[in-house]
Amino acid sequence: MSVVKRSGVTEPFSREKVVRGVRRACQGRPVEEDALQQLAHQVEEAIRSSGMAELPSHEVGLAILGPLRELDEVAYLRFASVYRAYSSVEDFEQEIADLRAAREAAPVGGGKDTGSSGE
Repeated sequence: MSVVKRSGVTEPFSREKVVRGVRRACQGRPVEEDALQQLAHQVEEAIRSSGMAELPSHEVGLAILGPLRELDEVAYLRFASVYRAYSSVEDFEQEIADLRAAREAAPVGGGKDTGSSGE
């Protein structure tokens, strides 16, 4: 599997690069190394299941967002802000509103416990 970067350069897919990027987003968060490895595995499986031999780096980022959102919402916001190039406070506000709406729509007891908002 190869990843085509924005510059046009093609390089082999690297699970370790996924882990490094997500680790940066999770810095200071209560996320275990095993969870990072599991996320990278999920991303790799999702990419492999697409059946594409080459895919744009944008697709790798999209594959990371879903599992990261489930893992840690703050890390998700950090990653999404860079990945989606947020340029205003309104971008963050909209993403937070989307997270809240998804949490409220989740079945009771069916999602992960995100704790209180008193951080």
